[in-house]
Amino acid sequence: MKDISFIINHLGEERGKYYNAMTPPIFQTSNFSFRNVKEIKKALADEKNNFLYSRGNNPTLDILCKKVAALEGTDEALAFASGMAAISAAILSSAGCGDHVICVRNCYSWTYFLLTKYLPRFGVEATFVDGRRAGNFTRAIRKNTKLIYLESPNSLTFEIQDIEEVARIAGSHGITTAIDNSYSSPLSQSPARMGVDLILHTASKYLGGHSDVVAGLVCGSSGKIKKIFENEYLGLGGIISPFNAWLIIRGLRTLQARMDRISITTQKVLEYLSGHRMVSEILHPLWPSHPQYALAKKQMMKPAGLFSVRLNTNSSQKIELFVNSLKQFVLGVSWGGHESLVFPAMAFDENRSKEGYPNNLVRFYIGLDEPESLINDLERAFRKVSRS
Repeated sequence: MKDISFIINHLGEERGKYYNAMTPPIFQTSNFSFRNVKEIKKALADEKNNFLYSRGNNPTLDILCKKVAALEGTDEALAFASGMAAISAAILSSAGCGDHVICVRNCYSWTYFLLTKYLPRFGVEATFVDGRRAGNFTRAIRKNTKLIYLESPNSLTFEIQDIEEVARIAGSHGITTAIDNSYSSPLSQSPARMGVDLILHTASKYLGGHSDVVAGLVCGSSGKIKKIFENEYLGLGGIISPFNAWLIIRGLRTLQARMDRISITTQKVLEYLSGHRMVSEILHPLWPSHPQYALAKKQMMKPAGLFSVRLNTNSSQKIELFVNSLKQFVLGVSWGGHESLVFPAMAFDENRSKEGYPNNLVRFYIGLDEPESLINDLERAFRKVSRS
């Protein structure tokens, strides 16, 4: 069993190298110097394991990557300038011209864009399947399928996949698997233990935890990470800055405490919502009414703070009034920080509503607020709608 507190507070931090400072310094440098030609030749020959130029390797990034790889139970990790940069690198490393990708439906909108608008220009095809049934992946496999991309759960309707079974199917066909694990964090779900090859994170979410950094990570075996480093990482240059890497290291210090608090508060808010007449459905994988609750309990260790509800009305005016009346919940996209958020599906255009995101779907993120404050905020907003 991984020692989470050791990983977060000590792993990768060789304090003797930087004057025994408790917090690692920010190596805010673009370049590194060498004492002689022999040393620079060595670095040029193996940039991944030497400090040459910060577009490749940097001591601050190295500390971050060691921590996240250990949390995910993989050999190594790479840090990127955004979650989408990490997703793009993982997909591009696995599929090229003439190849086929299978992806779950209702995935992150920019992953969908990459697979439907961008990569087809370069001869990559994609099929989207209902990931709730593992057999759908088997039926979608072609001779040229190179990647199965998972998002379990997705971040609006919270459909999940049987990760272990899909990884087994992919492995039997020699297909790489990748999963966006941002929703659960490494503390709640361990895809590597279930056989997934590449684990992705939008580090702007729980890993950073303070709504002040945009970043992404890819975790995997040494072989797969080396391949990405030498191609997509160095070649496309979507790298994270040392300062942003340092911010995530800082965020990791409180990850366990934040996730514990968020989990407890989420449970209390869900209990309130489940008894309210204006809520017709709760969409949270670890809520008992979720249709895949048994599978979620098998794969996930504790409730995360992101979920959706379906309101018991189709009136756009009432839904808008409800959202606009919330004060403790801040209206915004993303999630994973200290503040609690609300996002209505009605903010999407009409095409998205046709894709299974009806107007009465409202997403909430539970941050570090007191549960009573959040419940009171919801109650006030519901009362306003009732009086309208």
